[in-house]
Formats: sequence, structure tokens, C-alpha cells
Amino acid sequence: MAIQMLKKLSPAAAPFLHRTKTSSAAYVASRARDATFEKLMEKYKNLLKVISIQDLILASQSTPPSISIDFLHRLSQKLHLNRGPSAFLRTYPHIFHIFTHPVNLQPYCTLTPAARLIVRQESDALNKSTPLAVTRLVKLLSMSLTRKLPLRAIFKVWRELGLPDNFEDSVISRNPDIFSLRDGNEPNTHYLLLGDTEAFKDCLVPVVENWRVLECCNGECTVDRTELQYSFKHGFPPGMRLSKNFKAKVKEWQRLPYVGPYEEIKSVDKNRRSKNQMMKMEKRAVGIVHEFLSLTVEKMVEVEKISHFRQWFGIDLNVRDLFLDHPGMFYLSTKGKMHTVFLREAYERGCLIEPNPIYEVRRKLLDLVLFGRRGLDRVRGADNSNSEGDEVEELCDD
Repeated sequence: MAIQMLKKLSPAAAPFLHRTKTSSAAYVASRARDATFEKLMEKYKNLLKVISIQDLILASQSTPPSISIDFLHRLSQKLHLNRGPSAFLRTYPHIFHIFTHPVNLQPYCTLTPAARLIVRQESDALNKSTPLAVTRLVKLLSMSLTRKLPLRAIFKVWRELGLPDNFEDSVISRNPDIFSLRDGNEPNTHYLLLGDTEAFKDCLVPVVENWRVLECCNGECTVDRTELQYSFKHGFPPGMRLSKNFKAKVKEWQRLPYVGPYEEIKSVDKNRRSKNQMMKMEKRAVGIVHEFLSLTVEKMVEVEKISHFRQWFGIDLNVRDLFLDHPGMFYLSTKGKMHTVFLREAYERGCLIEPNPIYEVRRKLLDLVLFGRRGLDRVRGADNSNSEGDEVEELCDD
């Protein structure tokens, strides 16, 4: 009955529904779709599989790094290679090269020169951005109520945060005055603790404040400055119906004061919270996940990964529903058998508005994925005359 009622409602009404009798699956299905983000996630589906195989190759001890096709066969289900590894690898000849091992005469795969170049370029970009990685970790830990986080949770998002794969040594161990590791009560459990942050005091300002300052200085801004103080940028999916009641609710929510993600919050008994306190806690949670996404390199993350931080950030709400409640700020995609959330304001036409070096290198790999099997003759001819860099640039420019 609840699902039938939900279908009759406009998608615009969803952010203010009480979903006590509506399943999460029905709520996800009722969201307003955005074709631009759906197309982008469709591209990312195969990119994620490519990255998984690439990581396995790079982790091998052989020279050059390579793995057997038989090994990939055993991982086909886990990697979602429905047609088998050989068919998948042959779909991306600009990234993978299949060859016969000279010793055991079994089929193996390795990375092409173009793919190896992108790996080196990403590694260089990550190393050059180490100071930014330190700042991101400081900001992440500063949002924790206890100024500490499980190391396993950070491992879940190291790629999204633009951390080097050896960040325990290159970031944590090299900054003992800022970070420290402690053993947990359970076996193989470690926590990352935040130390002296005096040098980062000026950095602990939410990213949304930059937008508020720009809007405040904008002569054409029609929003009252008192309202702007607690507002977030909104941009709704194309075709989403916005009723007068919905607009009024959004305006009311924008004016609601809240405690920022880097500010201390007083603990209140859950059973004694008023409706206004609950709304403020919900808005604080929105501010935290907004800041979390702003810290990521590509302004996107799997919902499951961010859920590992929910308890430590003091978020009592379902994170996925939180994203669905605010379609003007976030977009949730269900492509690729997972839920991925995008920070809507950071994107325009499927690309970051303000790209960074790590993002730009990763887009080159995405370009090779999208290129598929096209241009094989040109690349084979280029092997004899062009450098790796020329090959990558030539493919990505098409």
C-alpha cells in the first residue's frame, strides 16, 4: 500500500516524506533520474572492472607485471566478468595485452605501454599532491566526534581521497606530530588519531562557505544574506516537478541553522530531542556528507563506503536516504550493482567543473575504456614510430 501511495506522489515530494512504511528499495526506485549522471555512471561501470584487473596486474611480482588468464577465470564472478576474462580483456586492447607465457606456455595478460604510462602519470600526480592528501586526512579526522577513525574505513576510500597506495608510510608515518596509529581492542583493529592541528586551523572551513561568500558578493544574488548563511547550492534534475509546497519546504530548510562539520556538538539524548533539534541534526548530517564528497578527488563515492564513517561522524540517519532526501545537492545512481553518490554542484555535462591533476589522469584511462577496440591499426603503427605519451594523447584527443 505504501509503495502504491509513493508512486502517486510527485518525485519532488519525496524529500519531506516520513518513510516509516515505505521500503528503501521503493524510495530509491521513486527518485527523479538525471540522464547526464546515469550516462556517466554507465561509463564508470566497466572502468571499475578495468581498474580491478589493473590493480591485480600491478600487484604481481613478475617483470613486467602480469597475471594468468586462469587466475582471472577463478575471480570472474567476483569481478563481474559475465562473459569471462578473455572476452573482457579483448574488448580493451588499448589497456590490456594478452600473450603466451614463455615458460609455462599459458595465456597471460599485462598492461599496454599506454596504460602503463597512465599508471605512472597517476603515481606522479598522487606524489605531487601529498600535502593536499595530508590536509584531506586532517579534515576527515576533524569531522569525527572523537578525532579518530578506523584505519580500515580509510582504506576503503584511499583512492577516492587521492591518497598514495602507501599512504601509511608516505603520509601517516612522515607526519608523527599530526597523525598517530593505535591498536584497537579487537585483533587486527587499528585507529588513526589526529594530533596537533594548529597549522591547519585555517583549513578547517567547510567548502560550502566558498560558495556562500561568492553568492554574497554577487550583485545579482536575490537571496537574503541571513538565509544564505546556512544555505547550500541546489540544482535539481531536469524535468523534476517542483511544487510550490516543495519550494517552500526547501526555503525553510535553507534558513535552518545547524552546527558545521568541524564544530563541536553537544550530545543530546535521542529520546529527548525535539522536532527542531532533529531537523538541525539532519542538516548537520547533510553538511558532513557534503564536505566528505568535496574532499574526494572525483566528487563521488560509493554509498557503502561512506556508511563506514556514519557512527564516527555522529550521523544517526540512513546515509542513502539522506542523499535521496536532497536531490538538489546529491545524485544517487544504482548502475553497476552498487549505489554511487555524486556531488551535483561539482559537475557540468558529466565532467568536473574544477578538475584536478589526479582526476585528469584518471579520465585518460576512462577515455581508453570508451575507445574500446577502435584505432587498433593506428596504434600498431604507432608502436614503431611514436612514444607512449604520443599514443595516449592521440587516443584521448579523438
